[in-house]
Amino acid sequence: MNTKVLKILADNARCSIEDIATMTGLSLKEVADEIGELESAGLIRGYKAVIDWEKLDNASVSALIELKVIPQDRFGFENIAETIMKYKEVETVYLMSGSYDLCVIVKGKTFQEVARFVAKELATMREVTSTATHFVLRRYKELDVELVDGEQDDRGAYSL
Repeated sequence: MNTKVLKILADNARCSIEDIATMTGLSLKEVADEIGELESAGLIRGYKAVIDWEKLDNASVSALIELKVIPQDRFGFENIAETIMKYKEVETVYLMSGSYDLCVIVKGKTFQEVARFVAKELATMREVTSTATHFVLRRYKELDVELVDGEQDDRGAYSL
């Protein structure tokens, strides 16, 4: 496995096979074969653009939800995580160490829509013992991409 190819694609998934070959010293066929093997092995799971949703008029709302859950016999956290990740509102699910078990990142059109999803779907699951919702107010960096272009935060400063 050539981790150089992975690092290049992680930095810029739109990088062409020709450019990757030039950067790594591999032939075009070697690069194409390597990418194919990485995809088949499940190391490359997909290609995505990082979108600055706040620049759109119809921007969405995101929240980080902390979940405490009861692990299931023989399955631990796997089944509940797999159930949660299938909801269309859910972008990300992580198993965590510390004071909560699962971190779930959710997207919706409004604060109310996200709150409703947490209250009606997540909080009502038998395995979920508590939730804590943290709404994202501003993104500065996402997936190694800076999202600030020098614009000022218009919420203003607060001091005592």
